[in-house]
Amino acid sequence: MQQEIRFATFNVCNLAPPGAKLYDNLEPLTAEQYAAKVDWTARQLDQLDADVVGLQEIFAPATLRDVLARSRRYRDAAHACAPAEPAAERLTPGVALVSRLPLAAPAAFHAAFPAGVTMPAGSRDADRFARPPLHAQIALADGRALDVVVVHLKSRRPDYRNGDCGDDPLAVGMANLRSLIRRGTEAVALRVLLAGLARDGGRPRVVLGDFNDVADAVTTSIVLGAGNGCAPCREPAGRMFDSNQIQSRQDYLRHVGYTNIHDGHYMTIDHILVSEEFNPASRYAIGEVLDVTYLNDHLLQALPQASDHGQVLARIRLYGARDAATA
Repeated sequence: MQQEIRFATFNVCNLAPPGAKLYDNLEPLTAEQYAAKVDWTARQLDQLDADVVGLQEIFAPATLRDVLARSRRYRDAAHACAPAEPAAERLTPGVALVSRLPLAAPAAFHAAFPAGVTMPAGSRDADRFARPPLHAQIALADGRALDVVVVHLKSRRPDYRNGDCGDDPLAVGMANLRSLIRRGTEAVALRVLLAGLARDGGRPRVVLGDFNDVADAVTTSIVLGAGNGCAPCREPAGRMFDSNQIQSRQDYLRHVGYTNIHDGHYMTIDHILVSEEFNPASRYAIGEVLDVTYLNDHLLQALPQASDHGQVLARIRLYGARDAATA
């Protein structure tokens, strides 16, 4: 049985077909630019060499297929991608999954928020994710399955309305607040979704995603399920852990774990979260996070075809019969 499983999260940054108009301030890719981006993305995917990869900002399933066809390690991998909206005026970004391990069930997308979660009155798409999370069950060699959820929470980009611009401090503040509220509400919806998986499936869980916030931000803490003031002796349902914080091989002298550079600030906003089954401090642990590494050299190279995000790779070792015998 395979004892080590490698998980990765990879925001590819606007992988769209050539000629497709995405945003008013972004020119469509030419055929040559698209080919260069597909080649770079395929090489980066091969370098990760992960068994399961969650991807963000895939604008069309065909672009993911092009990347896999150019790769060396993933040509025959199982994959799932958010379908394009046929009635949409423009393509919109979605998440995707690539797995060299078999899927135990077809992947599903959760567009609607769970019951009871909603944005404030008057908000656009008040009851749904801007980018629906993907949920898949991955089959392990011993017959067990684990839940993998791929996410991309709302960005920090200001949500301007009615022709607002950056000259008015009130308009800027309210636009940033709307983005924060959207991201926070999506975090709550994701927390409820993960708690439901824990309650109904009882399987180990891994979340791969671009959270657009650092690990100790309020929004990320909501997803983790951190803090339970009502019952301090009990863990909340579906409690998750930041793999970077619980990895076994901590080396603080070499820690360069950032995945994004914004206004000169180095931040880690892409995370791999795991359930207690992969936290060695838990009595329910079936494995542990060995280490977490970041592929981010390209962020300083300013390659036009490269992503503006670093990639995160977590290695998880499953406990075997030998571990159980010596426990």
